[in-house]
Amino acid sequence: MEMKNINNIVIDNYLRLKPSVFFLPAFLLITIVFSLYNQDALSTNAYIRIQKESFFFINYYLGQYPNLQFNLTQLGDDLIFLSLLSILIIYIPKIWESLISSLLLSLVSSYLLKKIFAVPRPAAVFDHSSFIIVGNTLSGHTSLPSGHSITIFAILTILLFAFMPSKTGYRILWSFFIILTGSVLVFTRVGVGAHYPLDVIIGAIIGYILGLTGIFISRKYKVWSRINDKRYYPVFILLFLICGISLINRIMIDNLVIYYLSLVFLTISLYKTITIYVKK
Repeated sequence: MEMKNINNIVIDNYLRLKPSVFFLPAFLLITIVFSLYNQDALSTNAYIRIQKESFFFINYYLGQYPNLQFNLTQLGDDLIFLSLLSILIIYIPKIWESLISSLLLSLVSSYLLKKIFAVPRPAAVFDHSSFIIVGNTLSGHTSLPSGHSITIFAILTILLFAFMPSKTGYRILWSFFIILTGSVLVFTRVGVGAHYPLDVIIGAIIGYILGLTGIFISRKYKVWSRINDKRYYPVFILLFLICGISLINRIMIDNLVIYYLSLVFLTISLYKTITIYVKK
């Protein structure tokens, strides 16, 4: 199947979405708020208190695999996840139109919500020797919501509906796979000691909403439609080079497998972009 046809399939899949898809995530957020209210846990201290046991439990068991957790949690970083998807700029630009809008909204939403709630991270509350910390010790008042979780689910939501199968059975399996993958990735934030369980759950739901929002924006407006215009490929070539240098710098610091993988995908995208631009 030609890539152009796949891009058209993605466009068709996005056009099938109805505003009602926002009902479920909105209901889940409302349910969480009511649950916290019923537990008298809307204050910062109570919010942390009701999650203390679950945080230590999840952190302990996931923390037994620190290298795996540290690699997987990097996918909540835009640079890493988007490098893996960089080739889609060339072949399935419609996905990137949605990604750009969604991730810009995610960046703003994450920053504002963290400022509003100002929930201290686990390392700012608990003794550092009482739980597992992998990577840098994060001790600011920026725990709720998890920005990594927002990013992960925003991206996965866009991929979920982009490649949604037509048959019901396959749709269920595909949706289950995406949700399971997203859950594994976002809970690494608890595994590395950076967030409480509700931080990542709430972040995931917000990410889902913002992923859908990005899709609807790309449907209605042509803000990023020039992504597919080869005249703008030099911009992507420059961005790929900058991202590649950043990844090399990270490899020199942490030497993680996921960094190498992202660099490989980015290098392939850079090569293809240059080749197509030169031949245009």
